[in-house]
Amino acid sequence: MITSLPNMLTLSRIAAIPVLVALFFVPAPTGPWLALAVFALAGVTDFLDGHIARTRQLQSRLGVMLDPIADKLLVASIIFLLVAFGRVEGVHIIPAAVILCREIIVSGLREFLATLQVGMPVSRMAKWKTAIQMVAMAFLILGNAGPPGTETIGLIALWLAAVLTLVTGYTYFRGGLRHATEKPAPAPLSWHEPDEEIDSSDHAPHAHKAG
Repeated sequence: MITSLPNMLTLSRIAAIPVLVALFFVPAPTGPWLALAVFALAGVTDFLDGHIARTRQLQSRLGVMLDPIADKLLVASIIFLLVAFGRVEGVHIIPAAVILCREIIVSGLREFLATLQVGMPVSRMAKWKTAIQMVAMAFLILGNAGPPGTETIGLIALWLAAVLTLVTGYTYFRGGLRHATEKPAPAPLSWHEPDEEIDSSDHAPHAHKAG
């Protein structure tokens, strides 16, 4: 049900995206600090929606579908904003691109594996990657509006997240490739009764005698 609390929390992350876009246009220090607050709240909802769904037995197919969509939309939007507003530039665009490409690849793998009814569990390293990635984005959103060194910490965390992204992405891709190249199991044989022999004499057209 779309109006359940976990689904509403998930949808709030999507709703936060236009708010973040608008706050990036607000001059520092107000804009960055408000954007950081909105981003932090979005991160909290990412934890709460799953926790509430599990503890209150509110899991749904809609929630399973919406959660990764909301996460990837938020991450992609933040990356675009950081690059567009010069918080990430030069060689530092490389890790940002790696993270973005990995999100797209994993989404494609999950969609493919879903057709085979194969799940893709989240590894512990992937959880670390996500945590470091969120920290990097938080520091970079704040940028020069924060204490000295804020942007530098964000860039270091971004590179570290990109390294973990490559490792976990390769693991997921290798697993997905294994399923993609597997030969399908042969269909079970079924017994068919032999067709009855048709007596042609019974079905042959009868000759009409001349009257």
